[in-house]
Amino acid sequence: VSAVLVAVGAVALALLTTKSSTASTLLGTAQPPRVTFARASENAGLHFDHVHGGTGQRYMVETMGSGVSVADLDGDGWLDVYFVQSAATPEFQSPQTLHNVFYRNLGNGTFRAASRISRLDDLGYGMGATAADYDNDGFTDLYVTNFGANRLYRNNGDGTFSDATGEAGVGDEGWGTSAAWADIDDDGNLDLYVVNYVDFGWDNHKFCGSAERNLRAYCHPDVYGGVADVLYRNQGDGTFADVAAVAGVANAREGKGLGVVFGDYDNDGDLDPYVANDSTRNFLYLNEGDGTFFDNALLAGVGYNQDGKAEAGMGTDSADFDGDGRLDVVVTNLDLETNTLYHNQGQGIFSDVTFATGVAEPSLLYVGFGTNWFDYDNDSDIDLFVANGHIIDNVESFRDNVTYAQPNHLYRNEGAVFQEVHEAMGPGFEPLKVSRGSSIGDLDKDGDIDLIVTNNNQTADYLRNDGGNLAGHWIQLRLVGRTANRAAAGARVLVIPLPAGSTPGAAARELPIVAEVKAGSSYCSSSDLQLHIGLGTASAALLTIHWPGGRVERLGRLVGNRAYVLQEARGVVAQRGPTSR
Repeated sequence: VSAVLVAVGAVALALLTTKSSTASTLLGTAQPPRVTFARASENAGLHFDHVHGGTGQRYMVETMGSGVSVADLDGDGWLDVYFVQSAATPEFQSPQTLHNVFYRNLGNGTFRAASRISRLDDLGYGMGATAADYDNDGFTDLYVTNFGANRLYRNNGDGTFSDATGEAGVGDEGWGTSAAWADIDDDGNLDLYVVNYVDFGWDNHKFCGSAERNLRAYCHPDVYGGVADVLYRNQGDGTFADVAAVAGVANAREGKGLGVVFGDYDNDGDLDPYVANDSTRNFLYLNEGDGTFFDNALLAGVGYNQDGKAEAGMGTDSADFDGDGRLDVVVTNLDLETNTLYHNQGQGIFSDVTFATGVAEPSLLYVGFGTNWFDYDNDSDIDLFVANGHIIDNVESFRDNVTYAQPNHLYRNEGAVFQEVHEAMGPGFEPLKVSRGSSIGDLDKDGDIDLIVTNNNQTADYLRNDGGNLAGHWIQLRLVGRTANRAAAGARVLVIPLPAGSTPGAAARELPIVAEVKAGSSYCSSSDLQLHIGLGTASAALLTIHWPGGRVERLGRLVGNRAYVLQEARGVVAQRGPTSR
């Protein structure tokens, strides 16, 4: 593998034009403060235990859950956490009622469960959740995907939610996994893309594994047929219409989806969904601007890996990792496949730079699920997190050198390559877990990004970032649309860091940092819609905002180490500094 890395890397690195500054350039010769992640769940009161309901029958759905959503669901300005729970299987009856759990952030480093009082204690066999304000009333709503009927919870604005599934018409009853909100037609209303997995049910459960050894295992997705995804168009009156077939995104033959993320991948001003499929090729649906989409995955080079093979796509996320102004895509996959990093070369073409960037080798023996791009050390280069955990709970009986519980990975962006650094990241990265969903946000408002990770049939983890706010400067941007959708999902922000004491025109890097507001990504999860931008040694920034619908705004110098609320056509309407623990 090392020889392949060197050979492939030499070619690909010559092709990659990396415009972003590395951490060593930004921070000079002085060593920045060490950044670690603490195991903060217990002290914070986040006690979520996922229960998959397995009894040895190994129903496929048991091993796939579940996700998490980080969002301010009660409107108090602090990020809350919504964990998705599984449910009973035919042979399993829990002694206690299994339901999703909503934890309110109390603003003092602790959380309190408020599922029942908020009416968010969904009882379905849960898979994922994604949060956004779909009705533009200023309150964040929640969509929950299930193995079975999905649910839409409308925020009432008083700490409670109402089940709006029936009236909205979004209760698809397949095996829903990931979902993402985006305004696909720029009418100011958020539409909803729901990914479906395979045609599995309790009544068509099959034996997989070794009959000779009497070893039952979870089935491969090839055993079951695919299921079409669903695209709901928001009609602006509280109802949605399923337009998947008309829009051209209902591919049941190849659709075995687990992850989805929207982004403007061709820089034409509208949003395109990228779908990670398990054992079939991935989809890249380019928005044609007329209500239809064209699957450009094969032409773009993101349907298969560099060897022309379909992989076991689990989670996905997008970001401009090399600072060239174009969104790149990462997909997490099964062990022996590597996770896959697609570099956007422009003009609709991507290249697989997994080996060239150092992402391949560390991922070879691991199964990736959740994944998030974020700048954990605020050095202005975006880093990559991957949540790992095998899908076969008795994999040690079938395979050598592969374990069920696995370490999670953090890839530090060194400019053109990544270094996997989880062993140096402190207690939060020490346990071996069977991780699935992952979500990010500044849960303690201290100026660095924290992680929430769910674990299959295990306790979830809150990985608190300690030191990221000291390692580099930062700026946080919460966008509020007026003619654009209120959540500003799909907005693109160009950030130019300005060094301390700089004169007009002096920037800390050649090209701006590019970030987009995403309402759904990773695996069965969604993260805070607030943008967090590491500035490195720069102490201020200039902004250009491309709002959904086409409005472009330029903002003058904004001081770093502050969080800003930016309203469309009105600029800065609120700001604050970091909160001390």
